[in-house]
Amino acid sequence: MAEKKKKFTTASGIPYAKHEDSMTVGPRGPVLLQDYVLHEKMAHFNRERIPERVVHAKGTGAFGTFRVTHDIAKYTRAKIFSRVGNECPMFIRFSTVGGEKGSADTERDPRGFAMKFYTEDGNWDLVGNNTPVFFIKDPKKFSDFIHTQKRNPKTNLKDPNMFWDFLSLNPESMHQVMILFSDRGTPYSYRHMNGYGSHTFSMINDKDERIWVKFHVKTRQGIKNFTGPEADEMRSKDPDWAQRDLVEAIEAGEFPKWDLRIQVMTEEQSRKFRWNPFDLSKVWPHGDYPLIDVGEIELNKVPENYFRDVEQAAFAPAHVVDGIGYSFDKMLQGRLLSYPDAHRYRLGVNYEQIPVNRPLNKVQNYERDGSMRVNENGGDQPNYYPNSFDGLEPDSRREPPMKLDSDLADWYDRNENDDDHYTQPGNLFRKVMTEQERKNTINNFVGHMKDIYGPKRSDIINRQLGHFYKTDKELAMSVAKGLDFDFKP
Repeated sequence: MAEKKKKFTTASGIPYAKHEDSMTVGPRGPVLLQDYVLHEKMAHFNRERIPERVVHAKGTGAFGTFRVTHDIAKYTRAKIFSRVGNECPMFIRFSTVGGEKGSADTERDPRGFAMKFYTEDGNWDLVGNNTPVFFIKDPKKFSDFIHTQKRNPKTNLKDPNMFWDFLSLNPESMHQVMILFSDRGTPYSYRHMNGYGSHTFSMINDKDERIWVKFHVKTRQGIKNFTGPEADEMRSKDPDWAQRDLVEAIEAGEFPKWDLRIQVMTEEQSRKFRWNPFDLSKVWPHGDYPLIDVGEIELNKVPENYFRDVEQAAFAPAHVVDGIGYSFDKMLQGRLLSYPDAHRYRLGVNYEQIPVNRPLNKVQNYERDGSMRVNENGGDQPNYYPNSFDGLEPDSRREPPMKLDSDLADWYDRNENDDDHYTQPGNLFRKVMTEQERKNTINNFVGHMKDIYGPKRSDIINRQLGHFYKTDKELAMSVAKGLDFDFKP
Protein backbone atom coordinates (compact mmCIF):
# COMPACT_ATOMS: atom_id res chain seq x y z
CA MET A 1 0.00 0.00 0.00
CA ALA A 2 1.44 3.36 -1.00
CA GLU A 3 2.23 5.75 1.82
CA LYS A 4 -0.33 8.52 2.07
CA LYS A 5 1.20 11.83 1.08
CA LYS A 6 1.33 14.58 3.69
CA LYS A 7 -0.36 17.82 2.68
CA PHE A 8 0.12 21.42 3.70
CA THR A 9 -2.73 22.77 5.82
CA THR A 10 -3.58 26.12 7.37
CA ALA A 11 -3.47 26.49 11.15
CA SER A 12 -7.16 25.51 11.00
CA GLY A 13 -6.20 22.18 9.44
CA ILE A 14 -7.55 23.00 6.00
CA PRO A 15 -5.43 21.64 3.11
CA TYR A 16 -4.38 24.14 0.45
CA ALA A 17 -2.85 23.94 -2.99
CA LYS A 18 -0.34 26.78 -3.40
CA HIS A 19 2.41 27.29 -0.81
CA GLU A 20 4.84 29.41 -2.84
CA ASP A 21 2.68 31.33 -5.33
CA SER A 22 0.35 34.18 -4.36
CA MET A 23 -3.04 34.56 -6.03
CA THR A 24 -2.82 37.43 -8.52
CA VAL A 25 -4.82 39.05 -11.27
CA GLY A 26 -2.86 37.75 -14.21
CA PRO A 27 0.77 36.62 -13.99
CA ARG A 28 2.02 40.14 -13.20
CA GLY A 29 -0.46 40.94 -10.41
CA PRO A 30 -1.71 42.67 -8.37
CA VAL A 31 -2.12 40.27 -5.45
CA LEU A 32 -5.64 39.48 -4.27
CA LEU A 33 -6.65 40.19 -0.70
CA GLN A 34 -8.53 36.88 -0.60
CA ASP A 35 -5.29 34.82 -0.62
CA TYR A 36 -5.71 33.78 3.01
CA VAL A 37 -2.67 31.48 3.05
CA LEU A 38 -0.44 34.43 2.11
CA HIS A 39 -1.84 36.51 4.96
CA GLU A 40 -1.64 33.67 7.49
CA LYS A 41 2.01 32.99 6.61
CA MET A 42 3.01 36.66 6.80
CA ALA A 43 0.97 37.45 9.91
CA HIS A 44 2.44 34.49 11.78
CA PHE A 45 5.95 35.35 10.60
CA ASN A 46 5.52 38.89 11.94
CA ARG A 47 4.78 37.42 15.35
CA GLU A 48 7.42 34.69 15.51
CA ARG A 49 9.56 36.63 17.96
CA ILE A 50 8.23 36.97 21.46
CA PRO A 51 9.75 39.64 23.72
CA GLU A 52 13.36 38.91 24.56
CA ARG A 53 14.06 38.15 28.19
CA VAL A 54 15.28 41.31 29.92
CA VAL A 55 17.99 39.19 31.54
CA HIS A 56 19.20 35.70 30.59
CA ALA A 57 18.18 36.41 26.98
CA LYS A 58 20.64 34.04 25.32
CA GLY A 59 20.80 30.47 26.45
CA THR A 60 20.47 26.78 25.75
CA GLY A 61 18.87 23.88 27.53
CA ALA A 62 18.38 20.14 27.75
CA PHE A 63 16.20 17.52 29.38
CA GLY A 64 17.53 14.95 31.80
CA THR A 65 17.07 13.09 35.04
CA PHE A 66 17.74 13.69 38.71
CA ARG A 67 18.42 10.64 40.89
CA VAL A 68 18.65 10.58 44.69
CA THR A 69 21.89 8.97 45.92
CA HIS A 70 21.82 9.89 49.62
CA ASP A 71 19.15 10.03 52.31
CA ILE A 72 18.31 13.55 53.50
CA ALA A 73 14.86 12.73 54.92
CA LYS A 74 15.90 14.10 58.32
CA TYR A 75 16.02 17.55 56.71
CA THR A 76 13.06 17.49 54.34
CA ARG A 77 9.78 15.70 53.71
CA ALA A 78 9.82 16.62 50.00
CA LYS A 79 8.72 13.51 48.10
CA ILE A 80 11.44 13.99 45.50
CA PHE A 81 13.98 13.08 48.23
CA SER A 82 11.84 10.40 49.89
CA ARG A 83 14.09 7.43 49.07
CA VAL A 84 17.52 6.66 47.67
CA GLY A 85 17.19 5.72 44.01
CA ASN A 86 14.17 7.94 43.42
CA GLU A 87 14.29 9.53 39.95
CA CYS A 88 12.71 12.70 38.65
CA PRO A 89 12.65 14.12 35.09
CA MET A 90 14.03 17.63 34.79
CA PHE A 91 15.00 20.42 32.43
CA ILE A 92 17.94 22.83 32.74
CA ARG A 93 18.40 26.13 30.92
CA PHE A 94 21.85 27.71 30.88
CA SER A 95 22.34 31.32 29.85
CA THR A 96 24.38 34.46 29.97
CA VAL A 97 22.84 37.09 32.26
CA GLY A 98 23.37 40.59 30.88
CA GLY A 99 23.90 39.59 27.25
CA GLU A 100 21.33 40.04 24.53
CA LYS A 101 19.89 37.33 22.30
CA GLY A 102 22.63 37.82 19.70
CA SER A 103 25.54 38.23 22.10
CA ALA A 104 28.47 35.84 22.28
CA ASP A 105 28.46 32.85 24.62
CA THR A 106 31.93 33.70 25.93
CA GLU A 107 31.20 37.24 27.14
CA ARG A 108 32.44 38.09 30.63
CA ASP A 109 29.18 37.60 32.48
CA PRO A 110 27.65 35.38 35.15
CA ARG A 111 25.88 32.33 33.77
CA GLY A 112 22.32 31.38 34.55
CA PHE A 113 21.78 27.83 35.81
CA ALA A 114 17.99 27.29 36.02
CA MET A 115 16.63 23.86 36.91
CA LYS A 116 13.06 22.58 36.68
CA PHE A 117 12.27 19.33 38.52
CA TYR A 118 8.99 17.70 37.41
CA THR A 119 8.10 16.14 40.78
CA GLU A 120 4.99 14.21 41.72
CA ASP A 121 4.00 17.16 43.92
CA GLY A 122 4.33 19.71 41.10
CA ASN A 123 7.24 21.61 39.56
CA TRP A 124 10.15 22.69 41.73
CA ASP A 125 12.25 25.41 40.13
CA LEU A 126 15.76 25.97 41.46
CA VAL A 127 16.74 29.17 39.67
CA GLY A 128 20.37 30.09 40.19
CA ASN A 129 23.66 31.09 38.60
CA ASN A 130 27.16 29.67 38.27
CA THR A 131 28.21 31.84 41.24
CA PRO A 132 27.15 31.41 44.88
CA VAL A 133 26.71 35.18 45.42
CA PHE A 134 25.32 38.20 43.56
CA PHE A 135 26.12 41.89 43.01
CA ILE A 136 23.37 43.26 45.26
CA LYS A 137 21.40 42.12 48.28
CA ASP A 138 18.19 44.18 48.02
CA PRO A 139 15.67 43.74 45.17
CA LYS A 140 14.95 47.46 44.98
CA LYS A 141 18.37 47.85 43.37
CA PHE A 142 17.86 45.16 40.75
CA SER A 143 16.42 47.18 37.86
CA ASP A 144 19.04 49.90 38.39
CA PHE A 145 21.82 47.33 38.38
CA ILE A 146 20.58 45.62 35.21
CA HIS A 147 20.28 48.97 33.43
CA THR A 148 24.00 49.53 34.03
CA GLN A 149 24.80 46.20 32.37
CA LYS A 150 22.78 47.05 29.27
CA ARG A 151 23.12 49.94 26.81
CA ASN A 152 23.52 53.67 27.38
CA PRO A 153 20.12 55.28 26.73
CA LYS A 154 21.75 58.00 24.58
CA THR A 155 24.46 56.19 22.61
CA ASN A 156 22.88 52.70 22.66
CA LEU A 157 26.36 51.35 23.45
CA LYS A 158 27.64 49.24 26.32
CA ASP A 159 29.09 51.79 28.72
CA PRO A 160 31.98 51.14 31.14
CA ASN A 161 31.10 54.33 33.01
CA MET A 162 27.62 53.06 33.85
CA PHE A 163 29.06 49.67 34.78
CA TRP A 164 31.77 50.87 37.16
CA ASP A 165 29.94 53.91 38.49
CA PHE A 166 27.17 51.74 39.89
CA LEU A 167 29.47 49.03 41.24
CA SER A 168 31.84 51.52 42.87
CA LEU A 169 28.83 53.11 44.61
CA ASN A 170 27.67 49.70 45.87
CA PRO A 171 30.54 48.04 47.75
CA GLU A 172 28.36 45.00 48.49
CA SER A 173 29.10 44.02 44.86
CA MET A 174 32.78 43.35 45.64
CA HIS A 175 32.46 39.58 46.15
CA GLN A 176 30.64 38.99 42.89
CA VAL A 177 32.89 41.45 41.03
CA MET A 178 35.92 39.47 42.18
CA ILE A 179 34.41 36.27 40.79
CA LEU A 180 33.26 37.91 37.57
CA PHE A 181 36.72 39.26 36.72
CA SER A 182 38.49 36.05 37.56
CA ASP A 183 38.59 33.34 34.91
CA ARG A 184 35.34 32.04 36.39
CA GLY A 185 33.71 34.99 34.61
CA THR A 186 34.40 33.30 31.27
CA PRO A 187 33.51 29.59 31.62
CA TYR A 188 34.79 27.26 28.92
CA SER A 189 31.34 25.74 28.48
CA TYR A 190 28.13 25.13 30.36
CA ARG A 191 29.21 21.55 30.99
CA HIS A 192 32.34 22.67 32.83
CA MET A 193 30.85 24.95 35.47
CA ASN A 194 29.06 24.58 38.79
CA GLY A 195 25.59 25.84 39.58
CA TYR A 196 24.24 27.36 42.77
CA GLY A 197 20.78 28.11 44.13
CA SER A 198 22.66 31.10 45.62
CA HIS A 199 19.82 32.15 47.92
CA THR A 200 19.18 30.71 51.33
CA PHE A 201 16.10 28.48 51.20
CA SER A 202 14.49 26.35 53.90
CA MET A 203 13.69 22.68 54.30
CA ILE A 204 10.93 21.24 56.49
CA ASN A 205 10.93 17.62 57.66
CA ASP A 206 8.02 15.38 58.68
CA LYS A 207 8.33 16.67 62.27
CA ASP A 208 7.66 20.22 61.07
CA GLU A 209 11.25 21.19 61.89
CA ARG A 210 12.82 23.87 59.69
CA ILE A 211 16.46 24.27 58.71
CA TRP A 212 18.07 26.77 56.35
CA VAL A 213 19.67 25.36 53.22
CA LYS A 214 21.86 26.34 50.27
CA PHE A 215 21.95 24.26 47.07
CA HIS A 216 25.16 23.47 45.16
CA VAL A 217 25.42 21.67 41.80
CA LYS A 218 28.98 20.45 41.17
CA THR A 219 30.11 19.51 37.66
CA ARG A 220 31.62 16.06 37.16
CA GLN A 221 33.29 17.25 33.97
CA GLY A 222 35.67 19.41 36.01
CA ILE A 223 35.86 23.19 36.20
CA LYS A 224 37.30 24.65 33.00
CA ASN A 225 37.51 28.34 32.09
CA PHE A 226 38.76 30.52 29.29
CA THR A 227 41.29 33.21 30.08
CA GLY A 228 40.20 36.69 29.00
CA PRO A 229 42.16 36.57 25.70
CA GLU A 230 40.90 33.04 24.95
CA ALA A 231 37.30 34.14 25.53
CA ASP A 232 37.79 37.12 23.21
CA GLU A 233 39.22 34.85 20.52
CA MET A 234 36.33 32.41 20.78
CA ARG A 235 33.85 35.31 20.64
CA SER A 236 35.01 36.10 17.11
CA LYS A 237 35.56 32.48 16.08
CA ASP A 238 32.28 30.96 17.30
CA PRO A 239 29.86 33.22 19.21
CA ASP A 240 27.60 30.20 19.83
CA TRP A 241 30.35 28.04 21.29
CA ALA A 242 28.58 27.07 24.55
CA GLN A 243 25.36 26.18 22.71
CA ARG A 244 27.28 24.06 20.21
CA ASP A 245 29.35 22.35 22.91
CA LEU A 246 26.30 21.22 24.89
CA VAL A 247 24.28 20.04 21.89
CA GLU A 248 27.15 18.15 20.29
CA ALA A 249 28.15 16.48 23.55
CA ILE A 250 24.65 15.18 24.24
CA GLU A 251 24.08 14.12 20.63
CA ALA A 252 27.35 12.16 20.82
CA GLY A 253 26.18 10.36 23.97
CA GLU A 254 28.59 12.24 26.24
CA PHE A 255 25.90 13.10 28.77
CA PRO A 256 27.06 15.79 31.20
CA LYS A 257 26.55 15.13 34.90
CA TRP A 258 26.49 17.14 38.09
CA ASP A 259 26.23 16.26 41.79
CA LEU A 260 23.54 18.00 43.84
CA ARG A 261 24.74 18.88 47.33
CA ILE A 262 23.42 21.04 50.15
CA GLN A 263 24.67 23.06 53.09
CA VAL A 264 22.41 23.21 56.13
CA MET A 265 22.20 25.67 59.02
CA THR A 266 19.92 25.44 62.04
CA GLU A 267 17.92 28.43 63.20
CA GLU A 268 20.11 28.58 66.31
CA GLN A 269 23.27 28.59 64.17
CA SER A 270 21.82 31.33 61.99
CA ARG A 271 21.51 33.65 64.98
CA LYS A 272 25.18 33.12 65.85
CA PHE A 273 26.54 33.34 62.30
CA ARG A 274 29.13 36.06 61.81
CA TRP A 275 27.22 37.58 58.91
CA ASN A 276 23.58 37.77 57.97
CA PRO A 277 22.94 34.22 56.66
CA PHE A 278 20.31 35.56 54.25
CA ASP A 279 22.70 38.05 52.60
CA LEU A 280 23.10 37.11 48.92
CA SER A 281 26.56 38.72 48.73
CA LYS A 282 27.96 36.24 51.29
CA VAL A 283 28.72 32.51 51.31
CA TRP A 284 28.58 30.02 54.17
CA PRO A 285 32.16 28.75 54.72
CA HIS A 286 32.39 25.07 53.85
CA GLY A 287 34.59 24.40 56.85
CA ASP A 288 31.73 25.39 59.15
CA TYR A 289 28.88 24.16 56.98
CA PRO A 290 30.20 21.23 54.91
CA LEU A 291 28.59 20.04 51.69
CA ILE A 292 26.19 17.12 52.06
CA ASP A 293 25.66 14.74 49.12
CA VAL A 294 22.09 14.46 47.82
CA GLY A 295 21.93 13.16 44.25
CA GLU A 296 23.12 13.30 40.68
CA ILE A 297 21.90 15.12 37.58
CA GLU A 298 22.34 13.88 34.03
CA LEU A 299 21.35 15.76 30.88
CA ASN A 300 20.66 13.33 28.05
CA LYS A 301 18.18 14.84 25.58
CA VAL A 302 18.44 17.90 23.35
CA PRO A 303 15.02 19.53 22.86
CA GLU A 304 13.47 18.73 19.47
CA ASN A 305 12.48 22.35 19.04
CA TYR A 306 14.49 25.18 20.57
CA PHE A 307 11.72 27.77 20.63
CA ARG A 308 9.12 25.43 22.10
CA ASP A 309 11.24 24.19 24.97
CA VAL A 310 14.16 26.56 25.56
CA GLU A 311 12.84 29.97 24.54
CA GLN A 312 9.49 29.36 26.24
CA ALA A 313 10.91 27.74 29.38
CA ALA A 314 9.85 29.77 32.41
CA PHE A 315 11.42 29.37 35.84
CA ALA A 316 10.40 30.99 39.11
CA PRO A 317 11.94 30.71 42.59
CA ALA A 318 8.36 30.90 43.87
CA HIS A 319 7.80 27.34 42.61
CA VAL A 320 8.73 25.19 45.59
CA VAL A 321 7.15 21.91 46.68
CA ASP A 322 6.13 20.72 50.14
CA GLY A 323 9.27 20.19 52.21
CA ILE A 324 11.14 23.08 50.54
CA GLY A 325 10.43 26.70 51.44
CA TYR A 326 11.62 30.28 51.36
CA SER A 327 13.72 32.34 53.74
CA PHE A 328 14.20 35.98 54.77
CA ASP A 329 16.65 36.55 51.91
CA LYS A 330 15.57 39.96 50.55
CA MET A 331 16.58 39.19 46.97
CA LEU A 332 14.71 35.89 47.07
CA GLN A 333 11.61 37.63 48.40
CA GLY A 334 11.78 40.11 45.52
CA ARG A 335 12.21 37.37 42.92
CA LEU A 336 9.12 35.53 44.19
CA LEU A 337 7.05 38.32 42.66
CA SER A 338 9.14 39.47 39.71
CA TYR A 339 9.82 36.17 37.93
CA PRO A 340 6.23 34.96 37.46
CA ASP A 341 5.27 38.53 36.55
CA ALA A 342 7.94 38.60 33.81
CA HIS A 343 6.62 35.32 32.39
CA ARG A 344 3.03 36.56 32.33
CA TYR A 345 4.19 39.57 30.30
CA ARG A 346 6.48 37.66 27.93
CA LEU A 347 4.54 34.42 27.45
CA GLY A 348 1.03 35.20 28.68
CA VAL A 349 -0.96 34.51 31.81
CA ASN A 350 -1.26 30.81 30.92
CA TYR A 351 2.49 30.26 30.44
CA GLU A 352 2.44 27.20 32.70
CA GLN A 353 0.33 25.33 30.15
CA ILE A 354 3.23 25.40 27.67
CA PRO A 355 4.55 21.80 27.56
CA VAL A 356 8.03 22.55 28.95
CA ASN A 357 6.46 24.36 31.92
CA ARG A 358 3.56 21.97 32.48
CA PRO A 359 3.69 19.86 35.68
CA LEU A 360 3.26 16.09 35.52
CA ASN A 361 0.48 16.01 38.11
CA LYS A 362 -3.03 17.35 37.43
CA VAL A 363 -3.56 21.07 37.96
CA GLN A 364 -6.73 21.81 39.94
CA ASN A 365 -7.79 25.36 40.79
CA TYR A 366 -10.28 28.03 39.78
CA GLU A 367 -8.05 30.05 37.49
CA ARG A 368 -9.89 30.34 34.18
CA ASP A 369 -9.74 31.99 30.77
CA GLY A 370 -7.01 34.46 29.74
CA SER A 371 -5.02 34.72 26.54
CA MET A 372 -3.89 31.41 25.02
CA ARG A 373 -5.85 29.14 27.32
CA VAL A 374 -5.14 25.80 25.64
CA ASN A 375 -6.33 23.16 28.10
CA GLU A 376 -9.91 22.19 28.98
CA ASN A 377 -10.28 25.46 30.98
CA GLY A 378 -12.03 23.62 33.81
CA GLY A 379 -14.74 22.25 31.55
CA ASP A 380 -18.17 22.54 33.13
CA GLN A 381 -16.81 22.51 36.68
CA PRO A 382 -17.46 25.43 39.07
CA ASN A 383 -15.04 28.34 39.01
CA TYR A 384 -15.59 29.39 42.62
CA TYR A 385 -14.93 28.10 46.13
CA PRO A 386 -16.54 26.87 48.29
CA ASN A 387 -19.05 25.00 46.17
CA SER A 388 -21.29 21.95 46.52
CA PHE A 389 -20.18 20.06 43.44
CA ASP A 390 -16.53 19.26 42.79
CA GLY A 391 -15.20 18.21 46.22
CA LEU A 392 -11.97 20.18 45.72
CA GLU A 393 -10.31 21.19 48.98
CA PRO A 394 -7.00 22.66 50.18
CA ASP A 395 -4.06 20.41 51.02
CA SER A 396 -3.76 19.61 54.73
CA ARG A 397 0.02 20.02 54.60
CA ARG A 398 1.45 23.42 55.36
CA GLU A 399 4.68 24.95 56.55
CA PRO A 400 5.28 25.54 60.24
CA PRO A 401 5.20 29.22 61.24
CA MET A 402 8.40 31.26 60.89
CA LYS A 403 9.74 32.97 63.98
CA LEU A 404 10.55 36.61 63.26
CA ASP A 405 13.38 38.52 64.92
CA SER A 406 11.48 41.79 65.09
CA ASP A 407 7.98 43.24 65.19
CA LEU A 408 9.05 46.53 63.63
CA ALA A 409 8.54 47.21 59.91
CA ASP A 410 10.86 49.81 58.41
CA TRP A 411 13.16 50.51 55.42
CA TYR A 412 16.35 49.04 56.80
CA ASP A 413 19.44 49.85 54.77
CA ARG A 414 21.63 47.34 56.57
CA ASN A 415 21.66 44.37 58.91
CA GLU A 416 24.25 43.39 61.48
CA ASN A 417 27.70 42.98 59.87
CA ASP A 418 26.35 43.99 56.46
CA ASP A 419 29.14 46.54 56.10
CA ASP A 420 31.75 43.77 55.84
CA HIS A 421 31.95 43.65 52.06
CA TYR A 422 35.63 42.75 51.92
CA THR A 423 36.55 39.75 54.10
CA GLN A 424 35.12 37.06 51.84
CA PRO A 425 36.33 38.48 48.49
CA GLY A 426 39.73 39.09 50.08
CA ASN A 427 39.94 35.46 51.17
CA LEU A 428 38.89 34.41 47.68
CA PHE A 429 41.71 36.44 46.11
CA ARG A 430 44.44 35.45 48.57
CA LYS A 431 43.57 31.92 49.64
CA VAL A 432 41.53 30.35 46.84
CA MET A 433 43.02 31.74 43.64
CA THR A 434 46.38 30.51 42.39
CA GLU A 435 49.11 33.01 41.57
CA GLN A 436 48.27 32.77 37.87
CA GLU A 437 44.56 33.25 38.57
CA ARG A 438 45.36 36.36 40.60
CA LYS A 439 47.41 37.75 37.71
CA ASN A 440 44.61 37.01 35.25
CA THR A 441 42.08 38.71 37.52
CA ILE A 442 44.21 41.84 37.79
CA ASN A 443 44.68 41.93 34.01
CA ASN A 444 40.93 41.51 33.48
CA PHE A 445 40.18 44.43 35.79
CA VAL A 446 42.73 46.62 34.05
CA GLY A 447 41.48 45.67 30.59
CA HIS A 448 37.91 46.63 31.46
CA MET A 449 38.48 49.69 33.64
CA LYS A 450 40.84 51.37 31.18
CA ASP A 451 37.81 52.25 29.06
CA ILE A 452 36.22 54.40 31.79
CA TYR A 453 36.08 57.89 30.29
CA GLY A 454 35.03 61.50 30.78
CA PRO A 455 35.22 64.05 33.62
CA LYS A 456 34.14 61.50 36.25
CA ARG A 457 36.80 58.96 35.24
CA SER A 458 39.13 59.68 38.16
CA ASP A 459 36.30 59.65 40.70
CA ILE A 460 34.97 56.30 39.53
CA ILE A 461 38.40 54.64 39.33
CA ASN A 462 39.52 56.05 42.66
CA ARG A 463 36.34 54.87 44.36
CA GLN A 464 36.64 51.34 42.94
CA LEU A 465 40.33 51.13 43.83
CA GLY A 466 39.33 52.04 47.37
CA HIS A 467 37.14 48.93 47.49
CA PHE A 468 39.97 46.87 46.01
CA TYR A 469 42.33 48.22 48.69
CA LYS A 470 39.98 47.17 51.51
CA THR A 471 39.74 43.77 49.86
CA ASP A 472 43.46 43.26 49.24
CA LYS A 473 46.24 45.87 49.05
CA GLU A 474 48.19 43.99 46.38
CA LEU A 475 45.07 43.84 44.21
CA ALA A 476 44.44 47.59 44.46
CA MET A 477 48.02 48.67 43.81
CA SER A 478 48.44 46.24 40.91
CA VAL A 479 45.26 47.46 39.19
CA ALA A 480 46.30 51.09 39.79
CA LYS A 481 49.70 50.38 38.23
CA GLY A 482 48.09 48.70 35.23
CA LEU A 483 45.87 51.75 34.74
CA ASP A 484 48.78 54.13 35.27
CA PHE A 485 46.59 55.79 37.90
CA ASP A 486 47.95 57.77 40.82
CA PHE A 487 46.10 56.03 43.65
CA LYS A 488 46.72 57.16 47.21
CA PRO A 489 44.90 54.98 49.74
